[in-house]
Parts: sequence; structure tokens; C-alpha cells
Amino acid sequence: MTSPVVTRFAPSPTGFLHIGGARTALFNWLYAKANGGKMLLRIEDTDRARSTTEAIDAILDGLTWLGLDWDDKPVFQHSRIEAHQQAAEDLLAQGKAYKCYCSPEELSAMREKARAEKRPPRYNGMWRDRDPSQAPAGIKPVIRFKSPEAGTTVIDDQVQGRVTFNNSELDDLIILRSDGNPTYMLSVVVDDHDMGVTHVIRGDDHLTNAARQSQIFEALGWPVPVFAHIPLIHGPDGAKLSKRHGALGVDAYRDMGYLPQAMRNYLVRLGWSHGDDEIMSLENMIEWFDLDNIGRSAARFDFDKLESINGHYMRQADDKELATAMFELLENDKDRGELYAKVTDEKVQKIVSVMPELKERAKTLVELATSSEFILNDRPLKLNEKAAQLLTEEAKTHLKQLSIQLSLVENWNLEEIETTIRDFCTQIDLKLGSIAQPLRAALTGTTISPGIFDVLAVLGRDETLGRIADSIDAAS
Repeated sequence: MTSPVVTRFAPSPTGFLHIGGARTALFNWLYAKANGGKMLLRIEDTDRARSTTEAIDAILDGLTWLGLDWDDKPVFQHSRIEAHQQAAEDLLAQGKAYKCYCSPEELSAMREKARAEKRPPRYNGMWRDRDPSQAPAGIKPVIRFKSPEAGTTVIDDQVQGRVTFNNSELDDLIILRSDGNPTYMLSVVVDDHDMGVTHVIRGDDHLTNAARQSQIFEALGWPVPVFAHIPLIHGPDGAKLSKRHGALGVDAYRDMGYLPQAMRNYLVRLGWSHGDDEIMSLENMIEWFDLDNIGRSAARFDFDKLESINGHYMRQADDKELATAMFELLENDKDRGELYAKVTDEKVQKIVSVMPELKERAKTLVELATSSEFILNDRPLKLNEKAAQLLTEEAKTHLKQLSIQLSLVENWNLEEIETTIRDFCTQIDLKLGSIAQPLRAALTGTTISPGIFDVLAVLGRDETLGRIADSIDAAS
């Protein structure tokens, strides 16, 4: 009987949940869901000096925002130190590990000799077969794993294919430090076994670790999980992903106004594909996801592509839900707190009513908020430089004349507003654009907005006439 699929996401809480980690979590989550299994969460907090509560919170918040839930309670690796220590003692008792009493000076001398001989700096196994009775006084030993010296270790990786490591190139790694603390290599093996992990899906920078961990699994008599090592994400220029490329925390993308469903869609296409499909629902992803279609070459991060996908999801979103997401962004944005303070039920309704126009032009929630400012802002509006330039003396004269016509409109709706403005343009022999642009500047403070008739309709008669009057007075 085949064991149910169990994957795990195992971040180190020494910083934010970066974009590469988010993709790894997504791949683990999708593979578990696609196979009716579970994804577990393990916080690898054995580096006590660098692990922080803030980082743990950022990881959990980032996963939650992306909609990636985990099964069971999170496992904190540091709390399992006794199980790790017991495994080291078991290996020691079976003769598959040994105590090493090398002093720091001896280890340094080994490294220097290896460099002089142009060899990789490696432990030379000097305590591998020595009798512990020869141990020097005053040295607390470490426990080293007795790695096979001959032959090869083979990893049949689901992404990288068959990868062979010469055992002669893998030295006897430390599994328990002299202070009794386990190392990463041992802790991961013990935790993966005890958590019932069947598939380890992670970045290909861990490929060499897979060889070492496989040896430890086998030495303990435990089944080796299936490995799938995903190529890392590079920048558009092919270089290692850095902050200038987009190597930011998931929270930064949220603050930049990206929707979680768009981020999921973008991330799943970074290194994995399903034919030519670009836009995928969560149901599509779960149905289609497999390990076979993960590419072996590094994916390239592309902000333009991300914005395009995000724009698609914004256009497809429910208007009220999109407005709510935008307000949540404003509420949590320190720089826009003043704008959020202006949100009222009446203004919310106005924004929702014009949302079909607003979301056609915006690619992020930040852009959506910017284009909504004309509704949220109170009189008198602050005009940007381009808008102010449109309010020439001639334009002010036309706006003053138009405001008289607008004040006579009985039914303030799109049809009546459009008819009034077009009739006015005909009467004074003026093209619509010649009045629409300064009118837009007066009503929004900018040169970009939804259709001008929609702007007047959503603002209402009194606000429209008041803003026109303000702009004429301010420009005089």
C-alpha cells in the first residue's frame, strides 16, 4: 500500500519569507493537495542567536496571505533537540558515528594544508578509527557521522534526474556539537522521519545536502524520502536574484498592492508549466500540478509579467471585494494613513460605483488607491503640476461658463451630464477634449482618471460645482 503524500515547508526564521521560499511553500502545498496528502510546517529555529519571533510571525502571515494553509500544528525544530541527540547516540552505539577530539588548532591546520595542496578543505578523519582512550584532556568531543568512504551515493531526483556523488568527496560531517546541540543535517533527517515526510521539495542549493542526508537516513534504517530539487529564481539578467530584482519579502509585495491570487498564479509559473496556460485558478493548479513539469533551468523573475497577471486578477475581481482590499492596504500603509482616514461609507459607495472604470487602468492596489484619491480627498484639491498647467485663463473662462450649465441639470446622471457637456462644446465651437482635460484637472487634481462623465456622476452636483469653483479661484 502506498503511503499518503506528506510534504513539508521548513523555513529558517532568521528573516522574512522571501519570494523563493514562498514559491517552495506553494509547490509543496500544491503537490500535497494534488495527491490528497498533507503539507506540514516546520520552523527550523535551531540557530537561536538569529531566530526571531518577528521573523516567525512574518513567515506565518506571509503563508496565510498567500492562502497556503498547513496541516497540524507547526513544528519548532529547537523543541525536538532531545530526539536529535538520541539519534546521534544511536548512531554512535552502532558504530556509525564517532567522537572527534580535534582541537580548533588541528582543524585549522587541516584546512591550511588542504588549501596549500589545492584541495577542498575537508576533515581528514583522524579520529575515525582511533580509540577514545587516546582522547586529550580538556577537549569536549563532537560526534561525527561515519560517512561511507568508497562507492557512490545516488539521488534519483524528481526534477534533476539521477545525480551521483562520489563518497570519497563527502567527509565525516559533525552531527552533534561539543555543547550537545545537533547540526542542521541531523535535525532535518530526524524531523523528516518523525513527521512522516514522504517528499522533500526544496531549492536545488540543497542538492548536496540530499546526499549527506540520504546516508544518515540509511544509517538509521529509515526510508529515504523522495527528493525534488527546484532550480533557484534568477533576476531578468540571469544573475542570482537580489533585492534589485525582486528578492523581497512576501509582505513587501502585499504592500506594493499585489493580490494574493495573482502572486500564487505568478509564482506557480516560475519554473513550472502546464502547456501554454498562463492564467490558472487555484483549482486548476491543484488539478494540474506535478513534479514532472518543473524545469531544470533557473526561472527568471519579471516584474512586468507579475503586474500583467495582477492587472488581470484585478479586472476579474468583484468590485466590493477589490475596494475592501484597497482599503486594507491603505489602513496598513504608514504613508497613506491620512488618506485612509478620509474613508467614509458614502465615499466607499462612490468608489465601488466607479470601480469598473478604475480597475481597467490599474495594475496594483496602490495604483487603484492613487486613482481613487479624487473621491477620497476633500476640498480644496491639491493639483499636481500637469493639472495646474491645464488651467489656463481661457480654460478657466470655459469652466466658469460650463458650471452655469451644469448647475441647471435637473437629473444628475450620466446621460444628462454627457448631453449638457457636449451641447456646451457645440455652442461655443469647442472640441470635447479641450474642455474635458481642464475639467478633469479641476475635479481630480490630476490628468488621469476614469471617463470624465463618470467622474462628474460619482462626485455629484454639489461636489462637482464646488471643485470647479475652487480650481478657478486657486488658479486666479
